[in-house]
Amino acid sequence: MIDSFPPPKMADKLPSEFDVVVIGTGLPESIVAAACSRSGQRVLHLDSRAYYGGNWASFSFSGLLSWIKENQETAKTCDESEAWKELILENEEGIPLSKNDQTIQHVEEFCYASQDSAEDVEEAGALPKFSASVPPTSSEVVEEACAATDEEHFPLEGQSSGDKGGEASPESPAGSNAECAGDSDSVEVNSVGEEHGGTITSDQSVSGTENNESASITDATAEPKQITYPQIVKEGRRFNIDLTSKLLYSRGLLIDLLIKSNVSRYAEFKNVTRILAFRERRVEQVPCSRADVFSSKQLSMVEKRMLMRFLTFCLDYEEHPDEYQAQKDCKFSDYLKTQKLTPNLQHFILHSIAMVSETDSCTIEGLKATQKFLQCLGRYGNTPFLFPLYGQGEIPQCFCRMCAVFGGIYCLHHPVQCLVVDKETRRCKAIIDHFGQRINANYFVVEDSYLSEETWRNVCYRQISRAVLITDRSILKTDSDQQVSILTVPPLDPGQPTVCVIELCSSARTCMKDTYLVHLTCSSIKTAKEDLEPVVWQLFTTGTETESESTEAGVQKPQILWSVYFNVRDSSGVDRTSYDNLPSNVYVCSGPDGALDNDCAVIQAKAIFQEMLPNEEFCPPPPNPEDIIYDGDGTQPEDSGFSSEPEAKPETSSEQSSEETEGHPEA
Repeated sequence: MIDSFPPPKMADKLPSEFDVVVIGTGLPESIVAAACSRSGQRVLHLDSRAYYGGNWASFSFSGLLSWIKENQETAKTCDESEAWKELILENEEGIPLSKNDQTIQHVEEFCYASQDSAEDVEEAGALPKFSASVPPTSSEVVEEACAATDEEHFPLEGQSSGDKGGEASPESPAGSNAECAGDSDSVEVNSVGEEHGGTITSDQSVSGTENNESASITDATAEPKQITYPQIVKEGRRFNIDLTSKLLYSRGLLIDLLIKSNVSRYAEFKNVTRILAFRERRVEQVPCSRADVFSSKQLSMVEKRMLMRFLTFCLDYEEHPDEYQAQKDCKFSDYLKTQKLTPNLQHFILHSIAMVSETDSCTIEGLKATQKFLQCLGRYGNTPFLFPLYGQGEIPQCFCRMCAVFGGIYCLHHPVQCLVVDKETRRCKAIIDHFGQRINANYFVVEDSYLSEETWRNVCYRQISRAVLITDRSILKTDSDQQVSILTVPPLDPGQPTVCVIELCSSARTCMKDTYLVHLTCSSIKTAKEDLEPVVWQLFTTGTETESESTEAGVQKPQILWSVYFNVRDSSGVDRTSYDNLPSNVYVCSGPDGALDNDCAVIQAKAIFQEMLPNEEFCPPPPNPEDIIYDGDGTQPEDSGFSSEPEAKPETSSEQSSEETEGHPEA
């Protein structure tokens, strides 16, 4: 978080020789850094920002306000000095890096909650703020973890306030989980569930899922508490607001990587509890598992049989090519019409199970997406999706922690002026940082936003429209107020985009009690506000409308307390040949893409790693303790999670012993 780091302090001069230099701390760069460090490479990981994650970051409320202010400024004050040119030799040339992040546009903020006395309120427990837009006069902090890692610098996710005093360590790559006391209902996901094989089975309980959920049961007819803007500011550290909104498929590439590398021990996950559909101006819950289907009151008995038959076919559709080959290239929506499915079922399958475009997705894409959805059911819960507690920004920090544990060095708030390229070999030799220090390396990984306009002038970028809302109640009220939901809203009118809505509750550690955090995402057609506002007004109210306008089908709409809209650049899918004058040993990582999952980041990171180090395994499992040889005074490093005896834990911790959770995503 922007406000989670102290002002820059003087650090020792960095070493001048590394194997790999990584610029940017987004998810793909962090995975590459962790994989390289794990393989024995000397890694330097830099970021000119004052926080981890780049456009994958999560912020407290005040941190997000600082980010908004920074990105609304038309002219950013940066050091335009080109003193680095004096450090370039005759047989070299310099490729300047961008001083301004141009990936965020059209940032618009709105507040609808009462703002009485807002000027006198400060976020409780907030650390002193400093601007991330102005390069410092010294490096922010250098972290190096070799043999031993101090727990104060690397707090495990979900530690109780009794362990950390309710605040994250300001210098930790995994330090944005600054949750206050009283939030002990964290969810444990500690069962791999391979036996279920992803088939449509009856509901399976997840050990620890919805712990203390009974405390969250409320009267469905109760009026929500009046939340004011000063309350939101004061409780700002209870918010963890993601710049990018994604979920993890339980059998997706990222979950597999987290388990394989044992990085999962640094994070906690919560099941997405509901999949919703928007049809005929109503929000409905979609039945997913066999138990959901047969207990659903929305479907007739005939529809239930139709749905089960079609979903069973989708699980192994490759073995029945005759049933789809003739229409494999037609639209998936047209194919569904030929399968004797009612319009109700077609809508559920297209928008809430396959979650593919009605106009652009062919039959094969739709069948493959449906199969993936079904294969992920039952591994950890009743839906295919997991959400990391404290927000998506925790995941890059988890990989940064792994990199640091194996010797990586981290410097935040540390701009790089240029890449130094050998004129003969056309390979990058070094970087020159804002101190004028020359740092040599064999390989360089750079996040796309750091490239100058001269480098990407021939690249055509896509855009993603994003909105984040703080609301006073759920879009579908039930007996429990602790629901994590995903809703796909099809185009309301021709020419409008499909919008993905993810609603998070306070038990996801992303918002304060009695509020919900809602993320809306779609491919950009216009500005984010123009793209998303029609859906926002369908689902929510600002409290200024008449009673009839704020009520749909007899149900009171949730009220928006605060919102922000912005467009973010989607650089995924850009071929490296599209960049001008890029050396062969410089690898570019994209920012977040528009997909629901994180597969693109994992695929990209793995491809870069294998191109750099083709003979090394990508993020192998951690070594067994008995195989580790200690040097120096024999100080043992951080526990690998594979010890035979359970480690003593504080009574308030929600973690399981390493013996119970070996190889599993742990709380």
